[in-house]
Amino acid sequence: MKEKLRKPSHVFPLPVTIVGALVDGKPNFITLAWNGVVDYGVLSISVGKTRHTLKGIQQTGVFSVNIPSTNLIAETDYCGTVSGKDVDKSRVFKVFYGELKDAPMIEECPVTMECKVLHSYEYPTHYLFAGEIVATYAERDIFTGDTIDPRKLCPFFFTTTDMSYYHLGERIARGWEPGKKYKK
Repeated sequence: MKEKLRKPSHVFPLPVTIVGALVDGKPNFITLAWNGVVDYGVLSISVGKTRHTLKGIQQTGVFSVNIPSTNLIAETDYCGTVSGKDVDKSRVFKVFYGELKDAPMIEECPVTMECKVLHSYEYPTHYLFAGEIVATYAERDIFTGDTIDPRKLCPFFFTTTDMSYYHLGERIARGWEPGKKYKK
């Protein structure tokens, strides 16, 4: 039997990303696990109203989404526990720019995306941004053939149930295969 939880819960596990934005012309990064796919080529991020990075996204209308590997756990956690108002988080990483000149990206992250804000939605504690992915950059060594191999990418996830990070496990099936047995 299922048990009703005390309060609404989040979808979990949540993929961990590092979002970048220029705040008053200076690169800043924030760790976010509140993100997702909206449509082909469009993703969403949810940024708290008190976060320093919010100001940069609102100033420039662009942001980056950087997917860290497990070898960046300390840097990723750090960016989520200190404010860019107080420390220069751009010194934690090598910063680069792509087509959008105002979306700082992280060289050490194996996958980075630069996004242009399409829509902004205000909620009581957060802003939700839907961003068009303008360009995606990936390290060649995380590919198997012509495809990014998630095992080589080594992404990690956050769970709100125990406030912990977890890494990706083994593949258990290929998509659109196991359900075929019900199509007979």
